[in-house]
Amino acid sequence: MGIFDGIISGFSIALTPINLVFAFLGAVIGTAVGVLPGLGPAATIALLLPITYSISSPVTAVIMMAGIFYGAMYGGSTTSILLNLPGEAASVVTCYDGHQMALKGRAGPALGIAAIGSFIAGTVGVIGLTLFGPPIAEFALRFGPPEKFSLALLGLLMAVALSGDSVVKGLIIMVLGLLFGAVGIDPLSGKSRFDFGVTELQSGFDFVTLAVGVFGLGEIFYNLEQQGSAEIVTTKV
Repeated sequence: MGIFDGIISGFSIALTPINLVFAFLGAVIGTAVGVLPGLGPAATIALLLPITYSISSPVTAVIMMAGIFYGAMYGGSTTSILLNLPGEAASVVTCYDGHQMALKGRAGPALGIAAIGSFIAGTVGVIGLTLFGPPIAEFALRFGPPEKFSLALLGLLMAVALSGDSVVKGLIIMVLGLLFGAVGIDPLSGKSRFDFGVTELQSGFDFVTLAVGVFGLGEIFYNLEQQGSAEIVTTKV
């Protein structure tokens, strides 16, 4: 069976009324739970997995979990826009422009743009993964340590270059990121690094936890500094 035959067969199964209903329910529930900062799609699916146990069809259960995943991905942008707290890792960038729009009384358009962007990105991403996923995976299997090191170095250099006007600030943030990423057990030697004897630190820091802490503490300190002089903006969401 070719790719297009599989796509047609998948649409014929996914577009049945019962599967559409469960996909909609999964998206609504995932959005409601994904709004909570720090959970993310994986934790949301883990929390709501028992709901799928009562579904008789495995295909319908998988479709509902897919709806929960996409709903949680979108729900993470809500707190990023309104509270400057990323709901999950992919919503960190939404804090930059989305929260600024909310402060200017444009929270409604920001949430609408996030919803439309999430739909378009999800659709294009699924189509691209279906068409180009197998050849890209085959090509990626040829990567060795030199290629992986080059990609990691390129990513770090791009992060510094895109950090803004202050290159020094970008370098400091990059070094801090590497230090936080080094906490935990070394995958090669199996030895603990920078855990200071704390068992909980052996699993390392989660990126979502760090992002929520950085953005959340920054917003709290800013509000404490502006206490008594904050400007209240009333707008329709």
